[in-house]
Amino acid sequence: MRTVIKTDRCEMQLRKKAMTIGIAVAAALAAAHPARAQMLDEPIKPLPQKMDLDARKVDLGKKLFHDKRLSKDNSLSCASCHDIAKGGVDGQQFATGIKGQVGPINTPTVLNSGLNFRQFWNGRAATLEEQAAGPVHNPGEMGSNWQEVIGKLSKDAAFVAQFRAVYPDGLQPRHIQESIATFERSLITPSRFDRYLLGDSRAIDEDERQGYQLFKNYGCIACHQGMGIGGNMYQTFGVLGDYFKDKGKITDADLGRYAVTKNEADRHVFKVPSLRNVELTAPYFHDGSAKTLDEAIDVMFRYQLGRTAPTADKALIVKFLKTLTGEKGMQ
Repeated sequence: MRTVIKTDRCEMQLRKKAMTIGIAVAAALAAAHPARAQMLDEPIKPLPQKMDLDARKVDLGKKLFHDKRLSKDNSLSCASCHDIAKGGVDGQQFATGIKGQVGPINTPTVLNSGLNFRQFWNGRAATLEEQAAGPVHNPGEMGSNWQEVIGKLSKDAAFVAQFRAVYPDGLQPRHIQESIATFERSLITPSRFDRYLLGDSRAIDEDERQGYQLFKNYGCIACHQGMGIGGNMYQTFGVLGDYFKDKGKITDADLGRYAVTKNEADRHVFKVPSLRNVELTAPYFHDGSAKTLDEAIDVMFRYQLGRTAPTADKALIVKFLKTLTGEKGMQ
């Protein structure tokens, strides 16, 4: 599969940093468990077993993440669209903002979002901190601004005291963004498949193991690998088939990276989504067009791989994908 390569220096640095972190984690695990080193040669890497995060910022960020005062009319919080208990999404084709406004694009999961090399489908935010400011200021989402948000939060004496205990200079937009981002980085979801990668051969069954092998053999692994099983590169939607010609009624949300760069080569190019917890995050794709995981796999075979597969093979791949659903962990 053809991968679209960016030359922007900042993006290259971010990707290099993400790769370095992944290699360091893999190396540390291999050193600690020599017998498992062979498993770490897999294109999918296990999630870290613990996160080195400031617990105070995680707690503060969690409160802000669920605080509806971030929206202009106090009706929506980050969690309204990113329900952690439901896979970090809202289950809708398109997100709904204040005053019932229906957005143009499907809500990506917030779970494991700290592993992404960029944020948003079109990668317009370089960091989670930058991403956190987007919905607050978007008139179709929360429709507010930092001045209004801080004005409301400043009236809550208990909250202000907790905030100042973490940030001596008090309520500042950058601190709100950092604490929300820190909380989001804590939302990693170790799964049965991670236990398998770390040497527990009984963590998945034979059907699931065969599904993983098929996932690699058919080429899905070319875009969905690393710790995030996606989220670490851009790819054209429709590499081996014209998805958008067949879809018709193209919207601005279908432009992908082109909306950011205005580079024709970036038209219909999107950040590859993570497949972790994928069984929980329907409907699928930026346009929410696939209602089920089976439908999504059919689309991928047709437009990304340019091939067909027996129903039995696709069923086994689905079984493998379900092993990526997180077990109760660091949330």
